[in-house]
Amino acid sequence: MDKLIINGSKRLTGEIEVHGSKNSVLPILAACVLSQGENIIHNCPMLSDVDAALKILVELGCKVKREEHTVCVDSSGVNGFEISDSLMREMRSSVIFLGAILGRTGKAVLSTPGGCEIGLRPIDMHISAMEQLGAEVFEEHGRLHFECKNGLHAARVILPFPSVGATENIMIASCVAKGTTVITNAAREPEISDLADFLNGCGAKIHGAGDSTIIIDGVEKLTATTHTVIPDRIAASTYLLAGAITHGRVCIKEIIPAHLGALIPVLKQSGCDVSVSNRWICISSPPRLSRVKTVRTMPYPGFPTDVQAPLTAMLSVADGTSVVVENIFECRYKHVSELIRLGAKINVEGRTAVIEGVPYLTGASVVSPDLRGGFALVIAGLAAKGETVISGVEHIDRGYENPEKLLSLLGADIKRIKENGTEKK
Repeated sequence: MDKLIINGSKRLTGEIEVHGSKNSVLPILAACVLSQGENIIHNCPMLSDVDAALKILVELGCKVKREEHTVCVDSSGVNGFEISDSLMREMRSSVIFLGAILGRTGKAVLSTPGGCEIGLRPIDMHISAMEQLGAEVFEEHGRLHFECKNGLHAARVILPFPSVGATENIMIASCVAKGTTVITNAAREPEISDLADFLNGCGAKIHGAGDSTIIIDGVEKLTATTHTVIPDRIAASTYLLAGAITHGRVCIKEIIPAHLGALIPVLKQSGCDVSVSNRWICISSPPRLSRVKTVRTMPYPGFPTDVQAPLTAMLSVADGTSVVVENIFECRYKHVSELIRLGAKINVEGRTAVIEGVPYLTGASVVSPDLRGGFALVIAGLAAKGETVISGVEHIDRGYENPEKLLSLLGADIKRIKENGTEKK
């Protein structure tokens, strides 16, 4: 397995462009199963989660071609309805294929998804929604079997929580359901709107994406389209936090600033100067960051849970005591014990982390526990005195494309080492 070696205390400066949104491209790739013909997806990030999604598409009978950040998915030959256990375990959000497979073939077989262990990600909302849309469900030998004997039909689905994945699955499946489906308490994330734009480009009739109520008028079939994925707001947020913790000045170009709306006031409260233009965000960090009183993760447009771990790393060297409350996942503080190895003073009780800022961190060998927690360790290592060695980089590769190259462009001293000890180019 690869490792990242960071010699810290280097001020990051410069401008970078982040890759396409991981959380957007995965449901879009899944939806390709439903649209017959060759879809062309631009700005598709080169991530291990995307690789897993492409493997699932091939397993279902799609033809997939990739040239750098453009992926072509020809779904005209879809003949499968089952996702193997190995691929389900490889990608945490693999359940997003459920609605597309059901809509295309009328049946689906899958197991519970794998990926990062940041807490339970129950799929009961997905199952309940598919049942409301006309699917019959039973479990056998640890696998879930779905079948729509009379096809999918419209429903009024009220979500108990604005789940992003459940909202996406319902949207995809109901595009070809008979009648008009209404989703109440739908997720409002920008990725939902991006998926709706893709599906509407395929001939779907989706209204209200981005609001809490989404209306989908079912159509007979979807056709192929060309789509460009939105920039990754989570990656942009974490690179800005990397600039902040190193007292740097970092600009992210070709981003949609409104998607980072919850982060900007937190950065300002920490003492950073933030400037925003049409497609840019720039931050200049003070010599000593200030504490942030309390940050609570919430569904969009609240503070994103995916940025909680990187923020915790930044606050570990802020002046004073900060409080972070994790309201989405119950086990999303696994990075804290590794930050403590670097000298952070953080106390976790339940869903609350109390962070007492220290003057500096010191390098150490740490292990990435999950995707966002892994990048939190990268951020901490960038600020730490001495050398930080991060293993478990495969988690980071699920959501960040060549992070060592982007950080090097900003002036970081970071390199990737292969298992045999040689530097990876």
